Amino acid sequence: MNGSRIVTVISLVALAGCATAQRTPASLRSTSPATRESPLVGAWHLAWLELPARDGTLRRITDAHGSLIYTATGDVSVQVMYPSADAAPSSGPVQYAQGGYEGSFGRYVIDEARHTVTHRYDGANVRDLVGKDLPRRYEIADRRLIIRSTRPDEHWSVAWER
Repeated sequence: MNGSRIVTVISLVALAGCATAQRTPASLRSTSPATRESPLVGAWHLAWLELPARDGTLRRITDAHGSLIYTATGDVSVQVMYPSADAAPSSGPVQYAQGGYEGSFGRYVIDEARHTVTHRYDGANVRDLVGKDLPRRYEIADRRLIIRSTRPDEHWSVAWER
C-alpha cells in the first residue's frame, strides 16, 4: 500500500469509531462497560418463560426457543420464538413480542449492587421498545439466569441457561 492509501484507511477507521460512539446513548456511554468477569457475559439459551394468563396466574412456557447474548463490550441481543403466534402475550403494559416472535438488540448496563441490568434497544421487532431504558432484576444460580421486570405492573420471568 502506498502512503496515501494508508492515511485514507486510517482515517476511515477513525471515522467509523467516532460514528459508533455517537450512536450509543449517553446514558449508557457514561457508565462503566461490562467486563469479561461479569457473570452475565456470554451466550444463554432459553429454558422457560413464566407469563401471566388472563386469570392472573402464571403459566410456564417450556416449548419456546431463544437466545440471549451479552458481550463484554456492552452489547445485548435477545431472540425468542414462541411455539405459536398465539402463545406470545398480546396484551399487557408493555409488548415485547409480535406474531409469536421477540427480537431486539442494543446496549446494556449492569448495576451489580442492585442486581439489575438495563437494556436500551437500538432495534426491535416491536418498535415501541427502541430507545427506552428497560431495567430488569437478575439472579444467577449455578448455570441459570433468571430475569424479571422491575415494573410493578409486569409479572413475568424468563430463565436462561448456559
